[in-house]
Amino acid sequence: MAEKRNIILLGLMLLLSVSFWMASSLLIGEKPLDIKMLEEEQEELNENLISAQILASKLDRVYTLFQENLALSLRDSLAEDASMPFLTNLTDKLESLNIQVISIKPKNRVKEKGYYRSPYQLMIRCSFDQFGEFLTELERSPRLITVDDFIVKNGIERVKSKVREEDLVDQVFEIGLSTITLVKKKGKVVS
Repeated sequence: MAEKRNIILLGLMLLLSVSFWMASSLLIGEKPLDIKMLEEEQEELNENLISAQILASKLDRVYTLFQENLALSLRDSLAEDASMPFLTNLTDKLESLNIQVISIKPKNRVKEKGYYRSPYQLMIRCSFDQFGEFLTELERSPRLITVDDFIVKNGIERVKSKVREEDLVDQVFEIGLSTITLVKKKGKVVS
């Protein structure tokens, strides 16, 4: 009797296993493999989308870069020796940072290889923190600006002549900076 019961249980187990296998192959079939392949394809497409979004944002920055630094001719305000839009923007930045302007002297435009450089000599009075914020603002500008040099007027005679420590916080900075301008001429950029 135990043998008969074991044979019936074994047969029933085999019948259930075969029916489960057939039902799963008929009902489910290749779907898990298809789902896995679709998930991999979706992951690849998502990576491509992210790459496209990054490229689009960088191209937007390139467009802004050209828009702000490409003059249509040498008579354009960007290519002038003393560009009024740049000077206005510069003085606005200095005012917003509470930096005292002692002098701003535009110099003659210099033709470099492939672009024009318009140098400016600034003399300002501010703290080192304000100076750092000013340089950060220049870096954020869509206009191409190079800081050629700067000098801190902090001689020993200045320290000796000041009685209070508060008088030593602000320094006099001489800054040489230049704007870079590309000039477009007859369908191409002048080099």
